[in-house]
Amino acid sequence: MKKITTLIMCLPFLIFAQNTEKSKNKNSSFETISISDKIPEIDFELESVNKEWMTINSQVGDNGLLVIFTCNTCPFVVMWEDRYKLIEQIVEESNIGLVYINSNYKKRKGDDSFENMQKHAKKMDYQFPYLLDEKSKLANLFGAKTTPHIFLFNNKNTLVFKGAIDDNYKDIKKVEKFYLKDAIKQLASGSEITISETKAVGCSIKRYIP
Repeated sequence: MKKITTLIMCLPFLIFAQNTEKSKNKNSSFETISISDKIPEIDFELESVNKEWMTINSQVGDNGLLVIFTCNTCPFVVMWEDRYKLIEQIVEESNIGLVYINSNYKKRKGDDSFENMQKHAKKMDYQFPYLLDEKSKLANLFGAKTTPHIFLFNNKNTLVFKGAIDDNYKDIKKVEKFYLKDAIKQLASGSEITISETKAVGCSIKRYIP
């Protein structure tokens, strides 16, 4: 009888563990696009915090497009976000489009609600579209894993860089390798991109999993 009671008490925890493992497996099943891949075929529009609807393809500049999967409160984003303004300046000078994407479906009723996205974009003075990826469809197509996760495409919609912004999210003054800045400048000048891929570091995307 005691064994049966113990089993009944443990059952909810066993079910939770199984569901967590299933969710983890599904989350990892979205393979990240590779260098030289094209922008995934996208036939849907996303809503910006300015309540404008657009496709990311419409934001490609003369020299390409930068896609940043981000959010409002992830500690890695918060620490790296002082570099967003610098990135905006560099892409503008380089004639490269930029979109910020929020794919955190499971935090829509909290930190990453559309209303909080609007407030965050205003607070940080974003000069480029901040788009709601309502059910993580874009994140799933890209295989984006973290916030932030960076994808840089040339003007032929080919992926030329992916990964992290730089090598020190804690302190911009201690950055030794500014991967993204270098990649943007090399892309704009027509030079070979010396480092095209780094490990994405950040909070996991709280994606919608069918």
